[in-house]
Amino acid sequence: MVRSLKDYIVIGLKGMAMGAADVVPGVSGGTIAFISGIYEELLGAISNVNLKLFKILKTEGIKAAWKQINGSFLLALFTGIFISIISLAKTIKWLLENEPVLLWSFFFGLVLASIIYIGKQVENWNFKIIILFILGIAFGYIITVIPSTNAGSINYLFLVFAGAIASCAMILPGISGSYILLLIGVYPIVMTAITTKDVKIIGAIGIGVIIGLLSFSKLLKWLFVNYKNEMLITLTGIMLGSLNKVWPWKETVSTYVDSHGVTKPLVEQSISPFSYNGDPELLLAILLAVAGFALILIMEKLAVKKA
Repeated sequence: MVRSLKDYIVIGLKGMAMGAADVVPGVSGGTIAFISGIYEELLGAISNVNLKLFKILKTEGIKAAWKQINGSFLLALFTGIFISIISLAKTIKWLLENEPVLLWSFFFGLVLASIIYIGKQVENWNFKIIILFILGIAFGYIITVIPSTNAGSINYLFLVFAGAIASCAMILPGISGSYILLLIGVYPIVMTAITTKDVKIIGAIGIGVIIGLLSFSKLLKWLFVNYKNEMLITLTGIMLGSLNKVWPWKETVSTYVDSHGVTKPLVEQSISPFSYNGDPELLLAILLAVAGFALILIMEKLAVKKA
């Protein structure tokens, strides 16, 4: 496939959208990749980074190896992801702390539209598909109500493990890598490390991400080739179940004190905006949810038009 500079700029912008999604717990960069039409190409490119690649590098040179992994595509995409994460981490962190209702409203609309989009790809509905859908919903809901842990002292080996697990979720539509980090108690540490440019923590997480991407992408590619319908319906169910996580109005059930002595929510539950303790910002929240929903529809139309 011969691509122009404009094509690679568009891929970079899609990478920025993926990076923005991965910064926020509850939203998957994999969903953005899926909707923007680059998901299977991404899996294929990452899965081509294997032992065979080193043989090609040795026998045929750098140019052949670069072509094998679709290097220009990956470079444009990951450059966009990197730029987005670095530039948006501080903003997202501020919004999560100061305007959570509005931020979650936007992403609620985005995820809701994503569910509809992925669900429409499912073919041949049958009893097995319905069971997988129900199991997906149950799993998606359960992971949203598990209390996040508050690990006091986390070593770098654990951060590598956290990065590997999170990267699996990052490329899986419907599950957020950031939410996995939140569940195991390292999300605030990672966000702080990005904003303060803590090279050691970022490096440990980065090594884990690379390990996770290289290993999990092969499994995902195999599943999509052999069980695409089953994968799509399971992901649709997971996303539907996990809507609870991105519901804008929350009530804190219990709290914990972090390493800096700041009290933070440990367990939260979704409530009606009319029961919300504070300004529910209902009108603006609805408008932002509609904007998030519309964004996915626009991306879908652009992807269909390009195809």
